[in-house]
Amino acid sequence: MSMTVTRPQLVALDVDGTIVDYDNRMSEVVRTTLRAVAEAGHHVVVSTGRSVGGALETANRIGLTEGYVVASNGAVVVKLDQDSETGWTVQHVETFDPGPALDRMVEVMPTALYMVEDEDLVRYASAEFPTGELADMEDFTIVPFDELRECRATRIVMRDPNGTSEDFREAVERVGLHGVTYSVGWSNWLDIAPEGVSRAHGLEIVSGLLGISREDTIGAGDGSNDLDMIEWVEYGIVMGQADDELKSVASVVTDGVDEDGLATALVDRLGLGAAANA
Repeated sequence: MSMTVTRPQLVALDVDGTIVDYDNRMSEVVRTTLRAVAEAGHHVVVSTGRSVGGALETANRIGLTEGYVVASNGAVVVKLDQDSETGWTVQHVETFDPGPALDRMVEVMPTALYMVEDEDLVRYASAEFPTGELADMEDFTIVPFDELRECRATRIVMRDPNGTSEDFREAVERVGLHGVTYSVGWSNWLDIAPEGVSRAHGLEIVSGLLGISREDTIGAGDGSNDLDMIEWVEYGIVMGQADDELKSVASVVTDGVDEDGLATALVDRLGLGAAANA
């Protein structure tokens, strides 16, 4: 059983499969618990592969009005700022030339779907993505594939609606990407970020801004693209539906997202008591 912590913690949380289910539903138990975590003086940080819009949508649903959000798998860090016109300001952006990676990917997987987010956080796609697949993937402009190569990118997303997960992973290995950071997500999904950039990288930036040491960090996630974050934090919470690789690096494996496993693990670690779920 974990020892309850007393110092303020940086609590970094994946979104899909952790805070919300795969249909973007957030339970009232989880929402109330996360509000209790913030009210107890801890720093709740949404840390996700989603673009800024989707990350902020989740932060708003929790009721966060201050602190930081790590988006685009660490390539973008924004500060929640109620004095700004939008309610947030960009703190840090990392970019790269997407051309070489795109060329290699389309050579191996010519029928896949591609999306690039540029340095202004505007998204462009080669074709429509499956409707409702992720909350933040609705807002993009369809352009010819060659135009994707001309952007200065914060991230690339590749999605293959066809084939098995095994086929997809084998294809990604054949691509042999170099000079970028990449992770395979759920449902034949590949996230590509600038070299050396990851959610762990984004959390290092946020921990410095908050003055929180790494020993006072908690992270929670469910997918292979959460691996770097779970390895970086002091206390890693892994959801029950995660695969064995992620579970192997967990400090604790909690219940699945449909059983409010995040809330259970945070109440236990932070000693919030029954009030969190009232």
